[in-house]
Amino acid sequence: MPTLKVTFDPHGRTVEAQTGESLLNIAARNGIEIPNLCGGQGVCGKCRVRITHGEVDFSADAMNLLDRKELREGFVLACRTRMKDEDVRVWVPVAADVKDQVLTEDAVSRYDPPTVLQKGRILPDTPYFRPLSQKILLELPEPSLADNISDLERIYRELRKKTPYTDARVDFACLRGLSASLREHGWRVTATLHWNDPNDPSIRSLEGGNTSSSNLGVAIDVGTTTVVAQLVDLRTGTILGVKGCHNRQAHFGADVISRMIFACTRDGMRTLTNSIIETIDSLVDSLLAEAHASTTSVTCFVVAGNTTMTHLLLGLEPCTIRLEPYIPTANRFPPVSAAELGLKSHPTALVHCLPCVSSYVGGDITAGVLACGMNDRAELSALIDVGTNGEIVIGNSEWLVCCSASAGPAFEGGGIKCGRRATTGAIHKVSISRERVSCQTIGGGKPSGICGSALIDTLAELFAEGIIDERGKFVRLDDPRLQVIEDVPEFILAPGSETATGEPVVITEDDISNLIKSKAAVLAAMKLLLDQLGMSFKDLHHVYVAGGFGSHLDVENAIMIGLLPDLPKRRIRFIGNSSLAGARSALLSTHAFTKARAIARQMTYYELSAHPEFMTEFVAALFLPHTQRRLFPTVKEKLAKGRNKA
Repeated sequence: MPTLKVTFDPHGRTVEAQTGESLLNIAARNGIEIPNLCGGQGVCGKCRVRITHGEVDFSADAMNLLDRKELREGFVLACRTRMKDEDVRVWVPVAADVKDQVLTEDAVSRYDPPTVLQKGRILPDTPYFRPLSQKILLELPEPSLADNISDLERIYRELRKKTPYTDARVDFACLRGLSASLREHGWRVTATLHWNDPNDPSIRSLEGGNTSSSNLGVAIDVGTTTVVAQLVDLRTGTILGVKGCHNRQAHFGADVISRMIFACTRDGMRTLTNSIIETIDSLVDSLLAEAHASTTSVTCFVVAGNTTMTHLLLGLEPCTIRLEPYIPTANRFPPVSAAELGLKSHPTALVHCLPCVSSYVGGDITAGVLACGMNDRAELSALIDVGTNGEIVIGNSEWLVCCSASAGPAFEGGGIKCGRRATTGAIHKVSISRERVSCQTIGGGKPSGICGSALIDTLAELFAEGIIDERGKFVRLDDPRLQVIEDVPEFILAPGSETATGEPVVITEDDISNLIKSKAAVLAAMKLLLDQLGMSFKDLHHVYVAGGFGSHLDVENAIMIGLLPDLPKRRIRFIGNSSLAGARSALLSTHAFTKARAIARQMTYYELSAHPEFMTEFVAALFLPHTQRRLFPTVKEKLAKGRNKA
């Protein structure tokens, strides 16, 4: 089969390809990002590229996702375009070649060193700071006829003297070469202890000499879009560095459903697992280089991710997660050696994945509950993580209930004409008055699209200005910023002369409908959980909003459209990357790690598809802010003031 050439502009990069290979796969294989939300299924329409030279084989069934102007200009969908027997040149829109804004910070509530209640007794000796991996230098007395116990018993004896651990198990591999190593290093040995629970330490490594000065751990948030890693000194708890990057799996699908399809119908498991391993390794390599530390100094990883991401990291098939009755391979995962997964580290390093609750409530939500401490408080709290699925947890120190609402990809830019993830050039803040539209972009440059936080702003501003009604329909049709393209009304946020692409950034009536459906799913899920408990929104003392989406969210606008409940602003708190914060807490504390397991077991999962009341609540929320205006008194008051002013 002849080798062909594909040149991707504006990169100017030429790569090799084979006849019959899709442009999307060629780009992904060579690290050139072309957005796609559907895993190459040809249904999202986001992988638009333009053929500027050469002929390609373009599937006709994808033409309905392109308008007449795009077809005339040579646009195709990369996933539905295959190589013929000639070289081609492809122009990738500017919007496709940007870097994600990765949320590496958290603003979580800290909880005090714990006291553990057991059979009515307080056990004050439960430590808070005790990392899952600990190195201890042991200086052993040399054997003699009077002291002739075995080398291993000598280690056990010294360990009992220096620590409270009277019954640490040893891995058999530690015994190989132990005799020679002890004698070569003058009876000085460093034991690496690892905990799977607070009362069960195991000796994972016995290294000759003193290596205790270098013991590092890595906390990792494996997100669908981005991955964040934090390097931590396990001797002191000091954070040595934090880095985030794009999840390389996104080349094969932007959301968990598309990746499950890729993994299970295209023999793509190995590809997806290798992609996330490579992503993590690249982050850890960079962190270690900046800390001037070696790979072998890493002895422990703690990972938090949704159920699908956890399965793909561990090489477990996620196929049954998306099929009724939605059963994962596992929700709790035994530790696995980093070497077995292919991660670079100390040869005996272990990887712990925080437990999941169900197919669509994962370890990232367990980590979020741990990080915000809602399970330690008597008052009622809610945790919301809005993405393609809106995960919600409600509860307190006595009980926790949770659910996952299929919010769809609208808040992440999917299904929106000019929608984008929160990347450089994306509009993240919008304000509208009768005189003008004001937009702020990530990075401060010209806009090339609009991300979730600005979509909420736009929806709220259009509603407050009376440009759309409570159904999301345009009613001020004489507005000069309104245009109709192929019978679909759209509002111009930035004209083509002011954008990076030369095309206007708009929000259409169809976009607004998708956004209303997404916000309705989240609010309906929260209301259903509270109704099932005989409670209401006003009973919530705290609402924690997690993730990158919340970092730019305007509370008042989120309440205006009915995404968040109408509560005093002081009760709503953005906690940043709570998945990473929870993973770090578990890494540094055996107590916190055990608590994370207890949190996952404690959560009662509600499958919304099995609750007929959910559809009733969903339909009721398909209005701005809701059909029941009494649930949103401040919105009602603002709208009344605005109309009187007008």
